[in-house]
Amino acid sequence: MDEREICYLPAVRAIGLFKARELSPVELMQAMIARAEAVEPVINAFPITFFERALDQARAAEAKYMKTDGRLRPLEGLAVAIKDETAIKGEFTANGSLILRDRRDSFDSPAVERLRRAGAIFHARSAAPEFSCAAVCHSRLRGVTRNPWNPAYTPGGSSGGAAASLAAGSTTLANGSDIGGSIRIPASACGVVGFKPPYGRNPDDVPFNLDSYNHSGPMARTVADCRLMQNVLAGPHPKDIATLRPKLRIPEQLGNIKGWRIAVSMDLGYFEIDPEVVRNTEAALDVFRDLGATVEPVDLGWTLATLTAALNHLGHVFGAFVGQYLHRHRHELTDYARGFAELGEKTTAADFMAAMDHAGRMYETLGPILEKHRLLICPTLAVPAVAAEHQPFDPDFRVNGVKVDAKLQWCLTYPFNMLSRCPVMSVPSGLADSGVPTGIQLVGRSFDDVSVFRAAAAFEQARPWLDNPARRPNL
Repeated sequence: MDEREICYLPAVRAIGLFKARELSPVELMQAMIARAEAVEPVINAFPITFFERALDQARAAEAKYMKTDGRLRPLEGLAVAIKDETAIKGEFTANGSLILRDRRDSFDSPAVERLRRAGAIFHARSAAPEFSCAAVCHSRLRGVTRNPWNPAYTPGGSSGGAAASLAAGSTTLANGSDIGGSIRIPASACGVVGFKPPYGRNPDDVPFNLDSYNHSGPMARTVADCRLMQNVLAGPHPKDIATLRPKLRIPEQLGNIKGWRIAVSMDLGYFEIDPEVVRNTEAALDVFRDLGATVEPVDLGWTLATLTAALNHLGHVFGAFVGQYLHRHRHELTDYARGFAELGEKTTAADFMAAMDHAGRMYETLGPILEKHRLLICPTLAVPAVAAEHQPFDPDFRVNGVKVDAKLQWCLTYPFNMLSRCPVMSVPSGLADSGVPTGIQLVGRSFDDVSVFRAAAAFEQARPWLDNPARRPNL
């Protein structure tokens, strides 16, 4: 097996080869490091690396696989990139910000704690925009992270470095966080798999573990790898009161979707959708029909007022968080972070309450639809991707020639942060003429994670992705 093929090995397959002693964790880590060194000048996904330590840990994992006592952990010896907002004890977590560039953490975030305990090896930090408050991935501290399929475009954000490194083959798994689509946006733009679990499924840090828009979750190249990582991340945590009991474990064998009724909305009622996204979404729906499902268009009745409600919630909570740095550090902030903080100063408690009311009324239409259908499918993004240097406060941003809000009105993700108890997975749906992937979202009934994984696995089996060189970025 050549080095490139090793880099693209699914996590589940790599573990099988480790156990059969046909591949060493050291060989995998060496291949990952070589790949990162080759692609980083183009994509800029890893602002910080831990390569020497990772090799030492890979040697320790190799020794465990050579023993016969069976004491192997679920992710033993696998490379996992950790987002530059997730605390790693003893390491710098800058959150993409000049202001925090010298901050060193004294604790592990719950995701890091669980991944470490499961045997994962953290070989790099993945890039994120400042304070993870943008759907793109550039900052004054880290520069511009680019899409490995076409570097003129963004990999998406805020978990942009995670998705870019997965697509480029420089990590096996990556963690992400999703407060407006920050797992699913980059998963779609980079042609990988990203799962937003329902609120409370996976633990997170205070205070955002108490914000229902916020979700910590897995990113991977395959649905099976996403399942493997999600089963490590999920479950009640003694420091997170919001986490659900009992732990839900996604089964390895998921079954088919024959006879399912699936709802579809191409635009959620109010988005402008690029024709290439429509084309690839329609092709994906044909796959679900071929798998034996009935696909039925539905009218959600949602309007552009949904964006206003989402921004009022995000501004009031997340904008206030960024706003603590606004007056003292105004000139160090990236433009979009400053704009987000200023948005937070304008929102009121009444706006926040109105946003909650709006989300409740959205579910009054979606809930009955999901009673009759196992899933809702819609595109993940309205366009394949925006420019790598896209400015979220651009007043003249357009989709199909129509002016839309440049922050989020090209992302069909944030409505499902408002309806946060619905599990949502983004899977690849095809390629645009630019070479950039497109994605679809599989939206499940509240807390029905298993159905989302089941549908995604069936779709992926019928429509493999990244499984051979012809379906990978040509870096």
